[in-house]
Amino acid sequence: MKNIVGVRFKRPGKIYFFDPGELQIVGREFVIVQTTEGEEYGEVAISNRSIPDEKVVAPLKKVIRIANKKDKMHYEENKKKEKEAFEICKKKIKEHNLEMALTDVEFKFDNSKVLFYFTADGRIDFRDLVKDLASIFKTRIELRQIGVRDEVKRIGGNGVCGRELCCCSFLGNFETVSIKMAKEQNMSLNPSKISGNCGRLMCCLKYEQDVYEEKLSRLPKMGAIVKTEDGEGIVDGVETLKEKVRVKLKDSEGEYFYKKYDAKDIKIIKNISNHQIDPEEKEHLKELQELEKLEKLDKTKAEKNGEI
Repeated sequence: MKNIVGVRFKRPGKIYFFDPGELQIVGREFVIVQTTEGEEYGEVAISNRSIPDEKVVAPLKKVIRIANKKDKMHYEENKKKEKEAFEICKKKIKEHNLEMALTDVEFKFDNSKVLFYFTADGRIDFRDLVKDLASIFKTRIELRQIGVRDEVKRIGGNGVCGRELCCCSFLGNFETVSIKMAKEQNMSLNPSKISGNCGRLMCCLKYEQDVYEEKLSRLPKMGAIVKTEDGEGIVDGVETLKEKVRVKLKDSEGEYFYKKYDAKDIKIIKNISNHQIDPEEKEHLKELQELEKLEKLDKTKAEKNGEI
């Protein structure tokens, strides 16, 4: 078992484990920790606790100290500098006629580096911009291109549900979302109804997916031949969460009728599928294919940057 504390550097943001040593640290305290990029100032999200060795990526970096008044003042000064640096960088981008949009600036706690986050449609030659910024701030400069999800996370906003965006309130990581999830959850396949403020598939499609997959594994497919108390029939509809199945049957006079059954009360004879393309899916096929393509590109970029 390893003794750890969980620290995050942005709210919301991913929680990282650190070795507290002999320090007893409670949640919501601020600490100075050692990272691969130097000292950082972060908020404790998980107090001292022991967790299994296999859940820890060794070796754990150390908590240097609980932040003192001087540390907090330095952190606030950096926040003020970030606002000034943002305006300076925007001006320089305009001077160099670069097709990029600045979204955020971050000063490392020890002032060893300044990071400028931006979005752009393609690759940008920002070498001259970096030289200008380095001459102004007299430290290492890094320009980091981010995706549209990260951009919206930094900007903030409200979703179609009326609540603050999940990525701005509690999501630490972006998980892969797919059109398949929307289909399995019987959602509208109109891209405008399943896309978020970022123009990508809504993150909340992932929340109930495990439940849908577990239930669908036990339910017959559309078109399956099943045995019911009223005879054999063909599955015409499935209510996944209720685990109810609508079956098309034939009476003694050869007339078709429909009846709903609990999934546990029917027996699957042949679990074939006659799935047909939903009219809405057919109407928006090109847009849905483009969404899928963008999702795959975002995933590839995230893997390359070590985010997932």
